[in-house]
Amino acid sequence: MTRRQRFYWAMQTGTVAAPSGVIPIPEEYTDMDTTATTTAKNLKLMNTAYDLLMRAELDACVGLLTDNFIANVPGAPDPLHGTEIWRAGAQAMWEGFPDLEINVEDMFAADDKVAVRVRFRGTHRGDFQGIPATNRQVDFRSIELYRFEGDRIAEEWVAPDIMSLMQQITAEPGGVQP
Repeated sequence: MTRRQRFYWAMQTGTVAAPSGVIPIPEEYTDMDTTATTTAKNLKLMNTAYDLLMRAELDACVGLLTDNFIANVPGAPDPLHGTEIWRAGAQAMWEGFPDLEINVEDMFAADDKVAVRVRFRGTHRGDFQGIPATNRQVDFRSIELYRFEGDRIAEEWVAPDIMSLMQQITAEPGGVQP
């Protein structure tokens, strides 16, 4: 179990696993106010969402979204609405980069929002945004912000380094653009 998993398990159960058995956490440390509890629940849900995404379990990911999910994406003049918008974007990434590795580098929360700094790596083995497979390795990052309603993700603002990604799959060897 990772440190993060141990932390979330401890927060959920109010106990800590120790060599001598399970030890209750003293109440003064577990009696969080509503905001702290909501923040911890949102972090846990976001971790679950990324764990599912890392396994390409898109149906399960969609189950974590509100029905009226809103996606704020670069290049779109207005927000996009609906879970199918999210699914289409995630599916496009998995089709273009079937060996996609997703590494959450940072995650923090305040109130009803969670911010994530994430790194994507993979091999361009399928069509992506009209660009046929190049078999090139890619490595890019994204800063993402999510808003929660209850126990669901209601809205996202994503800012992937799409320029870097596109340069990696379109540049000719030696860095020359076609």
